[in-house]
Amino acid sequence: MTPRQTEFGSSASARGTGRVYFWQGGSLWIGDAQGRTQWHGHHAHQLAVALRGSLRFRTQAGGDWTDYDGAIVPSECKHQFEVSGGTTVAHVFVEPETLQGRALTALFGSSTVVGLPAGATHAAAGILSEALRANHPAKTMVEAATSAIAELCQTALPEEKDLDPRLTRALEYIRSNIGDTLSLSDVAAKVALSESRFRHLFVEGTGSSFRAYVLWLRINLAIEAAMSGSSWTAAAHQAGFADSAHLSRTHKRMFGIEPTALRLQAQE
Repeated sequence: MTPRQTEFGSSASARGTGRVYFWQGGSLWIGDAQGRTQWHGHHAHQLAVALRGSLRFRTQAGGDWTDYDGAIVPSECKHQFEVSGGTTVAHVFVEPETLQGRALTALFGSSTVVGLPAGATHAAAGILSEALRANHPAKTMVEAATSAIAELCQTALPEEKDLDPRLTRALEYIRSNIGDTLSLSDVAAKVALSESRFRHLFVEGTGSSFRAYVLWLRINLAIEAAMSGSSWTAAAHQAGFADSAHLSRTHKRMFGIEPTALRLQAQE
């Protein structure tokens, strides 16, 4: 994906002002925020870093909130996120099948929200705060985000073999055709695997179901389309959703906010 900046806005319970930058395998959401999201979960690992103030998460309804300067929310972990007014925060989403995503899984596990090391959090916050203050163009912001990820990964990569080449080909095919109708059986046939074998390989390699992965990519595509000037209805169709209501439900389930909370913010 081409790096692109957008503004994330408000919902009934959470609101904020900032920008979103996309690249293949991840995205950066950075700016001021306050309020509480609805319960949600998504395909990507989420690195949350407080640039000013603090943030907190919980993973059980009625459970205790835990405060963090930096935390990782693993792939598919249901959670709520909350910040008070005057908080500046960066959320970096990293798809778990990428090298950096696998490094994060190896370092922090994949079951619940955990705090990030203080030193790495401080270094990442410094990188992202400086980039935000300098109002860099999208390409430079993506570079800052990947530098922050490297700090939070402690530059480590998992000591394991690369993704199965059949899965790599499948992921490339999915990305290239994400706006079209995609079924697990069709993609399995493209890489000469049975449906059951491909399903197992896909979950093993990505940590996610085929459907959840496809929806994740479609959400990102829809947001990019809307930020390029398309209506949410047109963006939904472009990304392969049945209609804007389907897009809205999926977005809320993944991010805890309505997609109409996203607004374009011109760079200064």
